[in-house]
Amino acid sequence: MQTHFAPEQLADPQTRALEKILRSCVHCGFCTATCPTYVVSGDERDSPRGRIYLIKDLLETDRAPTDDDVWPIDHCLSCNACMTTCPSGVDYRRLVDRARALIEERYQRPLPDRLMRWALARVLPSRPLLALGLRIGALARPFAPLIAAIPRVGPQLGAMLALAQRRRPRATAERRAATRLVQPTPGGRRVALLTGCAQAVLAPEINAATERLLSRAGIAVAPAPGERCCGSLLHHMGREDAARAQMRAAIDAWTPLIKEGLEAIVVTASGCGATIKDYGALLADDSAYADKAARVAAMARDVTEYVAGLDLAFAAPKPLVVAYHAACTLQHGQQIVEPPKALLRRAGFEVRSPSESHLCCGSAGTYNILHPETAAALRARKVANLERLQPDVVAAGNIGCLTQIAGATTVPVVHTVELLDWASGGPAPAGLG
Repeated sequence: MQTHFAPEQLADPQTRALEKILRSCVHCGFCTATCPTYVVSGDERDSPRGRIYLIKDLLETDRAPTDDDVWPIDHCLSCNACMTTCPSGVDYRRLVDRARALIEERYQRPLPDRLMRWALARVLPSRPLLALGLRIGALARPFAPLIAAIPRVGPQLGAMLALAQRRRPRATAERRAATRLVQPTPGGRRVALLTGCAQAVLAPEINAATERLLSRAGIAVAPAPGERCCGSLLHHMGREDAARAQMRAAIDAWTPLIKEGLEAIVVTASGCGATIKDYGALLADDSAYADKAARVAAMARDVTEYVAGLDLAFAAPKPLVVAYHAACTLQHGQQIVEPPKALLRRAGFEVRSPSESHLCCGSAGTYNILHPETAAALRARKVANLERLQPDVVAAGNIGCLTQIAGATTVPVVHTVELLDWASGGPAPAGLG
């Protein structure tokens, strides 16, 4: 792609790096075939190629974004399927991340939109506020039709309320305490386990299953006081300053453990894992954190990526058919495709992959709230492909996907690690017992 940046613009290292990415695009259009929004809308502006042209113009002209600029960027799921497909290796995520930051800095959204985004940015990364929001959502359930009819924000509020109701069956205390866990000892094998924010409230049984699984391999989970949200959600909303503050807090929590001989930072939410693995690049210009961020990024492991290297005995309690949903942040963001399926097969399950497995389910952080119509269309498409496999259970590796898919199917939806825990001696996942 030909660019027209002024010499003074290219004096800025960030602009120079983005210009190099823009020039690597050859307009081939392969990205359009795997872009979920383009597949749904057929609009060139709603494709990676269209957005790249738009971002190029924003950067070259250094102008404030307009309404016509904002909606295509907002409409991007950041699934990164286009990066998996691109033969030229265009680092699209850097372009869209910068565009979102520019919009946050220079564009005045309508007041209802500003309030909605402010609320999401405050509530979702906070465990106490999210727990309170879920309780309020339960009380508001009878008024869902009235809430959905509120002008301008009704569809988003309705989607938020629906998601609050789509909670998977919760594990009982007896299930959560089924195994005595290995305690951290000097010289013993230890990992940190991301506690995070939303998943800790929506499905704490996922990390409980992970701790049991690791314990059977003789690996202890070391607590990391001060670790909360990884910054992923705010980063994808363009709130870079707040996101980086959360990233630094997570790094500060893990760094002492790393110095004491931590083996890995295990992550059970692939959306968080993709961001943590990118800390080195996201904080590269922070002289106080660049090295620590790169060290944390190098130690981050998706739970299936880490468990694949452990000596564990598996025997599936039931010969179930598992439809495996590949979360975008796992298959595209982290390029982890086979390990989860291989582990499930090793555990004794029959694993089937749906058609269009590369397409997003429509969750994408806050996307299913901010863009409920497109998210619903993608979810319906995903669920139809999964149900076509006639599975006993659907497995996935990201809390957003689990919540999104569970709201549109009667098939039980569980985290991959819950099935692995069950097959290695743990309790049946809630909903399968």
